[in-house]
Amino acid sequence: MTSRLFNNLFLVLGGCLLMVSGMGVEVIAQPASGAPLWFREDWKEIPAATPVTQEHVNNPELTLHTYGQAKDSIKKSHHDQPADDPYYIWSGDCKGSWGLTLSKAGSSADLSKGGVIRWRSRQSGERFPRLLIRLADGSFYVSDQTDRNSSEWHIFSFILERVTWSALDIEKFVPVPRRKNPDLSRVTEIGFTDLAPGAGSNLSSRIDWIEVYAQPATR
Repeated sequence: MTSRLFNNLFLVLGGCLLMVSGMGVEVIAQPASGAPLWFREDWKEIPAATPVTQEHVNNPELTLHTYGQAKDSIKKSHHDQPADDPYYIWSGDCKGSWGLTLSKAGSSADLSKGGVIRWRSRQSGERFPRLLIRLADGSFYVSDQTDRNSSEWHIFSFILERVTWSALDIEKFVPVPRRKNPDLSRVTEIGFTDLAPGAGSNLSSRIDWIEVYAQPATR
């Protein structure tokens, strides 16, 4: 198995992160939110597995949480070909609702002060990933805004000052639109869902990596 350490080279130039791979150079501009990087997760380069487990989390400060009827079908996927295929989360085997979040040991994020959450993703069919968060009181919310639908790998950013939220009934896995004003000052888990089942490679979401730029919450 060829590691992405050799397939991809990351350089910093002029305030931008450049990813140099077999497909060329991808310019990944750093967010200008003023918020620090609270966490980044780019899954371990170990063999694909279903379900994804804590073993596949690369950042030692983070804990994996999965939700929904099909949480045990969330896959950490990878293919030997093409050579630059990333290690990513895939929803194609999920026959029901699914969601994935990450928490940071001993810390929570204050999203009320703005920031940016971004990821690298690719979708098949009508699938639109959105943010999934858990608050300190245990309640869940999803963003009303979604990633764009694209069959090509792309980077998508959520500017938190512009994001609106709907509560999520975590048992039924459906939004509760009338509950719209969460207290974002202490967010304990951050992740994603597309609120839809998968149906193989032709109807699924893929998330390569996720970055959260946010102020840490005050205790």
